[in-house]
Order: sequence, then structure tokens, then C-alpha cells
Amino acid sequence: MTRARADLGCVTGRFQPVHDQHLELIGIALADCAHVIVAVTNPDLGAHHEEATSAHRHTAAANPFTYYERARLLGAALAGAGWAARTTVVPFDLTRPAHWAEYVPLGARQYVRAYDGWERQKAAGLRAGGYRVALLAGDPATKHSATDVRAALATGAVPAIVPAAVSPVLDELLAATPMAARR
Repeated sequence: MTRARADLGCVTGRFQPVHDQHLELIGIALADCAHVIVAVTNPDLGAHHEEATSAHRHTAAANPFTYYERARLLGAALAGAGWAARTTVVPFDLTRPAHWAEYVPLGARQYVRAYDGWERQKAAGLRAGGYRVALLAGDPATKHSATDVRAALATGAVPAIVPAAVSPVLDELLAATPMAARR
């Protein structure tokens, strides 16, 4: 018997910037769902807040790209993967659970890969907010770090874990505002 495909899934993240493990998780959601919402957390400065399980998540250095820029980077990545027609990018402020359903319908299944306590906390919060959550185990030893991607971008290098379709957009954004000026 084949499992029925869900209508709607969701993957949340800061995408600072998008990298291959983000796309891998979106692909997992797309294998189960007809359409996937890619929900960008920390969409603006007002959404940045300290978390005991993630010391850097709220800092300026960890959030160099605006929501608009991340939406452009995600658009390029999703188009490059052939998924643009089956995905929608939206803002998703984790600090405002009363408003989540305005961006991601409660019927969406949330896909969260847990590498550490932060992701498990996020999954619990999404469950408490009324979402079904598919919690996938992540091996911390194989986790790709957007912090490392940002460090490489500061030296002018685009790491191989950044999807090729994203590179031209990154080049354009960084030509206008270099990484050093984004902190």
C-alpha cells in the first residue's frame, strides 16, 4: 500500500544563506507533499531574540542577509533544483506563534531535522502551535554550518555546499554590500 501524499509541507529556517542541507530537507518534504512552504525565520530585526539552546541565532553576525535577500537566494536555489512551481517562500517569525497560521496554514506538516537542542525546541514549539511535525534525526558530525559559509563569503569564496544557482545572486548581493559591511 502506498502512503497518500500530503497536500502541504513546510520547512523553516533562517537560510543565512541557503546551503545544500537546506535543499536536502526541502526535497524530503517535497517527496511527501504536493507543495512546500519555505518559511524564513528571523525575517526582520524585531524577530531576533536570544535562545538558551542557540547562543548565536539572534546576533547581527549570524543574520547578515535581509528577508528580501534570503527570498531571492531561496528563489534561485529552488528554481535551480526545479522546485519553483511546487514551493512558496514566506516570512515566519518564531516569536509570534499567534500569527503563524497567517503565513503557514495549520494543516501543513512541518519538517524539522534536529541536530541539537535548538531544533528539538523549535519542533516542540511548532507542535504546541498546532502543527503536525515530522522530526528527522540529524547527525551533528555531518551538519553543514551556515556560520562556516558566512566566514568563507567574507574571504570572497563561495563554498561548494552553496547551490550553484545561488552563486550569481550572492555575487550580486555581496558586490553591493560586502560581508564586512553586513555586521
